[in-house]
Amino acid sequence: MRSRSRCAALVLSLSLPLAACGAEDGKDPEERQPPKRTSAPAPAPESPEDFLALAAEAMAEEGAWTFSVKGEEGLTHQGQRSAASYRATVRRAMAPQALYSQGVSISSKGVKKDEEIYVADGTAHLRDGDAPWKAAPASDSEMRNKVEDAVAVIEDFRTYARAATGDGVKPVLVDGAVELRVRSGEERLAAVRDRSWVKKAVREFEPTAEQLREAGIPVDEAQVTLSGLEEVLVLDATTYRIRSYRFTFGFLVPYGGQDIAFDQDVRQENQGVFEGEIEMPAGVR
Repeated sequence: MRSRSRCAALVLSLSLPLAACGAEDGKDPEERQPPKRTSAPAPAPESPEDFLALAAEAMAEEGAWTFSVKGEEGLTHQGQRSAASYRATVRRAMAPQALYSQGVSISSKGVKKDEEIYVADGTAHLRDGDAPWKAAPASDSEMRNKVEDAVAVIEDFRTYARAATGDGVKPVLVDGAVELRVRSGEERLAAVRDRSWVKKAVREFEPTAEQLREAGIPVDEAQVTLSGLEEVLVLDATTYRIRSYRFTFGFLVPYGGQDIAFDQDVRQENQGVFEGEIEMPAGVR
């Protein structure tokens, strides 16, 4: 820079103190520096889409995550209940996307059955109990019902937000967390069938509905009632990482002058960053 070479020449020829070379045209060196630019703070998120975009970015900052899953579903008729519970650990890689789940289901009679799921490249692989591995597109209804992926719920809520009606997604700040929630009260299924979050519940209920039909119990959607539904995605209010996710709903199927009640409750908790590799199970290769 020319100002530095000028100072060096003056020091050599005139033996003036170095401080004397700092000024040019009577201006302090600091005054000649261009003003520092400060970036404006990012606007605070307000809409559901704002929070969901931040959640997607926050989850993508790590290579993989671990979630714990707890679920229960059952049928109740004339005071008699038949239920099954499910517990699993899910590892979810972000890029490239992959998911591996190991879980166990327990029937109301205490019968346990192991379950493994591996999803990558648009294909889901399922091993149910002692059965061999079965592959199907990840979009297949059975596989979608089996796969518990809290990260994918971000996209579900984006869909809800775009199609939101008066009772759509509402972000609420609660105890250091942001809750994004959709909810339906008791409604005839035919009246709410087209809502995206209700479609998910109908898909989850369909295998049970088919079992009821096979047992001679008619299940006509025109007669079915949605007893209630709530889907909640909870984000950390500071980092916007997913904390937890819950999906609970129920249906009432009229039969013999009474209702058969179906209910399902699935909860996922973020257990933190997973440092390992998510690899295809040996039996799938």
